[in-house]
Amino acid sequence: MAATAEGVSAAQREGLGRDDAMVETAEEATEPAEADITELCQDMFSKMATYLTGELTATSEDYKLLENMNKLTSLKYLEMKDIAVNISRNLKDLNQKYAALQPYLDQITLIEEQVSALEQAAYKLDAYSKKLEAKYIRAEMS
Repeated sequence: MAATAEGVSAAQREGLGRDDAMVETAEEATEPAEADITELCQDMFSKMATYLTGELTATSEDYKLLENMNKLTSLKYLEMKDIAVNISRNLKDLNQKYAALQPYLDQITLIEEQVSALEQAAYKLDAYSKKLEAKYIRAEMS
């Protein structure tokens, strides 16, 4: 067990030696001067402000565009409403005129039926007269 303890101790010492090298490298890194950090922070905040201003401006412009589109759409719907009201009014007028013409249309339908019946009677009369003529001619010849 003592050999194991010595082996672990030696391994730990080697690990510590490697960590010391890393720490030394980290300690060797130079940090920028305080003025440089302040300047970089100011530059970062300035650029961030410019970016956010641009984003907010774009969003504002999008909302203005939507507002204009809504206004135009509203105007179009008002125009369509006026057209629909005019169509409705004209349709009511046409229905009233049709209702006023309906008795005349009924008379025309009745006259058409009577003319058709009269035409059928004329055809029957014509056929009957042809039969009579044919009979009369046969009677004369005999």
